[in-house]
Amino acid sequence: MKIEQIYTGCLAQGAYFIFSNGEAAVIDPLREVEPYIQKAEKVGAKIKYVFETHFHADFVSGHIDLAEKTDSTIVYGPGAKTGFKAHIAQDGEVFQVGEITIKALHTPGHTLESTSYLLLDKYGKPTALFSGDTLFIGDVGRPDLAQKGELTMDDLAGILFDSLRSKIMTLPDDVIVYPAHGAGSACGKHMSKETSDTLGNQKLFNYALREDMTKEEFIKEVTAGLAEPPQYFPKNVKMNQDGYESIDDVLERGDQALSPEAFEAKANNTGALILDTRKAEDFAKGFIPNSINIGIDGGFAPWAGALIPDLKQLLLIVTEPGREEEVVTRLARVGYDFTIGYLNGGFEAWEKAGKETDSVISISPEEFADHYKGGNINIIDVRKPDEFASGHITGAENLPLDYINDLMEEFPKHEMLYIHCAGGYRSMIASSILKSRGFEDVVNIEGGYASVAKTGVPVE
Repeated sequence: MKIEQIYTGCLAQGAYFIFSNGEAAVIDPLREVEPYIQKAEKVGAKIKYVFETHFHADFVSGHIDLAEKTDSTIVYGPGAKTGFKAHIAQDGEVFQVGEITIKALHTPGHTLESTSYLLLDKYGKPTALFSGDTLFIGDVGRPDLAQKGELTMDDLAGILFDSLRSKIMTLPDDVIVYPAHGAGSACGKHMSKETSDTLGNQKLFNYALREDMTKEEFIKEVTAGLAEPPQYFPKNVKMNQDGYESIDDVLERGDQALSPEAFEAKANNTGALILDTRKAEDFAKGFIPNSINIGIDGGFAPWAGALIPDLKQLLLIVTEPGREEEVVTRLARVGYDFTIGYLNGGFEAWEKAGKETDSVISISPEEFADHYKGGNINIIDVRKPDEFASGHITGAENLPLDYINDLMEEFPKHEMLYIHCAGGYRSMIASSILKSRGFEDVVNIEGGYASVAKTGVPVE
């Protein structure tokens, strides 16, 4: 028996490949499924089951494609209703994979169909718990995503409390907990950077598993301070529940190398959004007018999901040559399936063709300090509210990037705007969005808040 955690940093997501004696199972796979198929071939195993812990909100799972390509069975927990063929497990139902057994434990609360999977070794010993979004390392799943009808967030939190105490905390302390997410995911509040731990340690250090905690205390703590979920979450849930287009078709549609002339024509004729995924500093020096910058080397997919309102938006890609398929794949992970081509040769080809370009003014923290001394300037901090509350430039206004589409009227359009975040990634995204919407006087502050604070600019 072997358990392999396949962790994807951009989504802070853990998928799992398990095999024993010629058979394999995959838990919560990503959209691209070839890596799992290759793993099975390498160890000489047949993928028998694709287990889903719940209908994911923060990414599109690969369950449908993987099941079709391997003739395996998709398994969801009690109450799940799907638009495709799947086995809906009963609470306590067991599944044999080689010499091991995987037992479905219905653990509702994060969502109503949420199910954890307990792995028992060939001797029947509980060994590992694949807890999905029910139990994280250091946290538990947020209970506000599955509110329906009269079912409130507090109701779901109470259900989660019962699930944890009746189904999970009763397991042996040496069981290894393998969650679906780690730090950086929007599915919880205080997740650890660690991606697995013993249940015993979690009983000691996870605030939500305190033995002396009442249900009322649990509900209060778990629901406090929850940020609004990203706008793409319910759309990803629907795709995971109803079905979606094959990833092979999505990749084929996006794999269209376009000359500068063809790229320009397609942008003009289709209304496609131009998405530039280069580094912020490279984008600032020059870019195609009206394009949006979301750097591929940052939190690319979640930011695309938060900021591009329509999953069916046509997209044209500008990226570093050789990274085109990576960009299309990572967009598809969060449901953006309609990339229709990329600029062959990257931005350099656009420049060589003599096409029109734009740029963003970027200044150093020291230059900003000089501007600040002049007084009466508009400083926009696009960090999250809790970051702003922990320290900010005196006189700055907090307009978080997460909500920029809703806050657009709050930005003074005909005044110079000095934009910053923590380090420069988010401020360039914000600057590019503002430029695309007609804001001409946008200045990006390099290095972000931490660098500015070192210059002696007043902070509070």
